[in-house]
Amino acid sequence: MQISDSSSRILAGLLEARTGQQLTLSRRWRIETALSALMRERAIATLDELITILVMGKEPSLSQQVVEALLNNETYFFRDRAMFDLLGQKILPALQEQRADTRRLAIWSVGCSTGQEAYSLAMLIAERPAQWRDWTVEILGTDVAPSVVSAAREGHYSQFQIQRGLGAMQMVNFFDETPTGWRATEALRATVRFETHNLLDLPPAPGRFDLILCRNVLLYFDKATRTRAFERLAEALAPGGHIMLGAGETTVGQTTVLVPEKGNTGFHCAAARRPAEMRLIA
Repeated sequence: MQISDSSSRILAGLLEARTGQQLTLSRRWRIETALSALMRERAIATLDELITILVMGKEPSLSQQVVEALLNNETYFFRDRAMFDLLGQKILPALQEQRADTRRLAIWSVGCSTGQEAYSLAMLIAERPAQWRDWTVEILGTDVAPSVVSAAREGHYSQFQIQRGLGAMQMVNFFDETPTGWRATEALRATVRFETHNLLDLPPAPGRFDLILCRNVLLYFDKATRTRAFERLAEALAPGGHIMLGAGETTVGQTTVLVPEKGNTGFHCAAARRPAEMRLIA
């Protein structure tokens, strides 16, 4: 299956217009693989035929399906386990101390894909019942793709997906086996809310989130769009809150509204209120 430069540009333009993400030359090898299943389902023989349908606007729903197929939805439970260890041992206890007066915590998983990151956060809290007793912990997972948000709400995972990052006891305690895989228990699903949301839009709750996980989302933005995304994240952050970025992402040289946290690799805070007063538990 061949794709012309003009067709590549049309697909790249569609993806960027809908999501802000760039389909750079180095990523265009994914086009054929990403769209093959959709084309079979729609009985579309060639990429040029697909582009013709998109350009002519014959099937409005097709463009959204193409966009969602081109997105990278790679995720798994407790991705980068060391980061979750830091969350559980240091970041969350520090936030708990800071929020002791309200006993409320709001967490946002940005680009949540099929939900594994948000459910990992929920399990991290649920595994410490004594620590979080009488607390209200809100976990929100958002993604630009409605199809993966729907899958996240369903919380159903294949055997392959469930084995990526989960221990045996976590599987037993938080998931029910089904004929086709494993489904998050009703209790676990009840602790997480999922919504369709574009990071570049206004935050779902400005100034409210104590912890934001936005990992491997910014990699696909150009510099100007990344700057805008950082501004949105800063707008969403509560005073003294934390943002966790992916291993290949940084705020250094990218924005003035967020800065790295000293001693907490991968975590960032708002520059205007860098927490000299914030005492993290060692």
